[in-house]
Formats: sequence, C-alpha cells, structure tokens
Amino acid sequence: MFLRRLLFFLCLWVPLAFAGVTDDVRELVFRNNFSAAETTLQAYLVRHGADPDYCEALSWMARGALFAQQMDRADAYAKQAQTLALKQVQKRPLDSDPHLPIALGAAIEVQSQVLAKRGKKAEAVALLRSNLARYGATSIAPRLQKNLNLLTMTGQPAPPLSLSPYFGAKPISLAQMKGSPVVLFFWAHWCADCKAEGPILARLRQEFASQGLLIMAPTQLYGYGARGEDASPAQELPYAEQVWKSFYSGLQGVPVPVSKTNFTRYGASTTPTLVLLDRAGRVSLYHPGAMQYEELRAAIEKIVAR
Repeated sequence: MFLRRLLFFLCLWVPLAFAGVTDDVRELVFRNNFSAAETTLQAYLVRHGADPDYCEALSWMARGALFAQQMDRADAYAKQAQTLALKQVQKRPLDSDPHLPIALGAAIEVQSQVLAKRGKKAEAVALLRSNLARYGATSIAPRLQKNLNLLTMTGQPAPPLSLSPYFGAKPISLAQMKGSPVVLFFWAHWCADCKAEGPILARLRQEFASQGLLIMAPTQLYGYGARGEDASPAQELPYAEQVWKSFYSGLQGVPVPVSKTNFTRYGASTTPTLVLLDRAGRVSLYHPGAMQYEELRAAIEKIVAR
C-alpha cells in the first residue's frame, strides 16, 4: 500500500525519467530505502560527478523525503539539487538536457511545499513567483504554475482560456459560462488516467445537466501521435480528435480547445487536471491528478447548492 501511494504521489509531478542513476534511486525511494539510495548516489557521484542525471536522482530523494514527512531532509535534498542543477545551467540551456528541467522544477517544487507545510504560505508563493519570472519561457513553467495555483487559485476568478483551434462543440468563453457550474478537464491523448476519468465525468454530466453543469476539455499538442511517432500539428490534431471520439464517448459534444497556453496558464503539467468553477466563475477546486466519482461529485454538489 505504501509503495502504491508513493508511486502515485511522485508520478503526479513528472513523467517517469530516463535510464541511469535516476532509475535506481527512484526505485529505492519507492521502497523507502533512503540508506541504499544515498549509497547509490554517492557511488555514482564518485564515478561521474554531479551531472544532470545525478541532479535529477537527488530531486527524487527530495520528493521521497517530502512524502515521508521528513521536512528537513526534503528541504536539504531539494536545495542541493537546485544548487547543482543551476551549476549545470551555467554551461547549457535548461531544456538542452532532459534531466535538468525535472531536477530544477522538482527542487523548487519541494522547497515551496515544505514552506507551505510549515505554515509559510507567503514565502512559498514568493518563491514560486520569482522562479516563474525567471523560468517562464522554459519547460518548467507549467509545473511552477501548478504549484502556485495549488496555493492561490481557489476562490479567485478563473483565468480565461484560449479557444482555438478546437474540436467538438464550438467553445464559448468562461465569461459567457457564468451562471453555470463548470468543470475544466485538462487531458492528453496519451494519458491513461484521463481515459479512466472520462466515464466519471460523463456520469456527472448526466446527473447535473438539469442544474446547468457544463464541461470543457482543454488539451494540447505534444509533437507525437500514435505509437509515440513524431507528428506535425497537422497530423497530431486529427489524431487527438480521433482519440477523443474513441475513448470519451460519454463526453461527445463537449468543447475541446487545443492550446499550450491554457496548460501553461492553469499549470496543467499533470494530466488529468480538474478545475471546478462556481456560478460566479471563481475557482472552487483545483486538482492535479485523477479524482474518484464520489470525491468529484461532492465538490460539484457544494457549488450547485449555493
């Protein structure tokens, strides 16, 4: 049970990483064996130095310690990973190596979550905002925005969505949806958890249709299509639409705007991400990751009843 919960918690943050010491350390962290993970890291450091792979592996130590509620250890690992990743970034662009953005993004993320858990929400928000200003044009921007949204988005007006291109029904703006409760379902054509969430949303759509519930399903393009093969936007867009038709039969007629901007703005670095808006267009729920039927239904009931 511990391993399943830890795997789910960690994999909300990033896709599984690349072969090397990262894989070994991540597996040991899953098993809550920090001593062996430390030994593995030290042996790798002696042979290879603090390269990007080492930095990412260290960030997994930080995430595992945070999950285990070892705040001091998590913070120390995170700060070390950030320091070493920044040394690497002095030599190359952040996104030039696949390990570096994961390492740096996770390091900042863990530090912000440690601050928040210690009751220092304002400091956590300031940390995330300063790094968003610095790394807003890199691949870690959605991840940082996600963590900022977790701390600040609830109760705030929902950011507007870019509505084109799209498939499904023609989307309307969130401003035009005011007066209705709205579920935003950020999904990806490759995402198994998204496909599992589809029937839950379809069921809730039917149950709350008479009370005005609306659903919009933003997605984005990833540069690949079937079997992970490279795809141009002209190829990937119809592929994503075909996935939608094949796996989300209960959500046909829902608007599907396709925009990376929406994912960045809402910090949807985890798919699915579910955002629930009240009738005034304010965010009532911001939830990276899948939700069970009962949990999401209870959240919808609260805003429908208001």
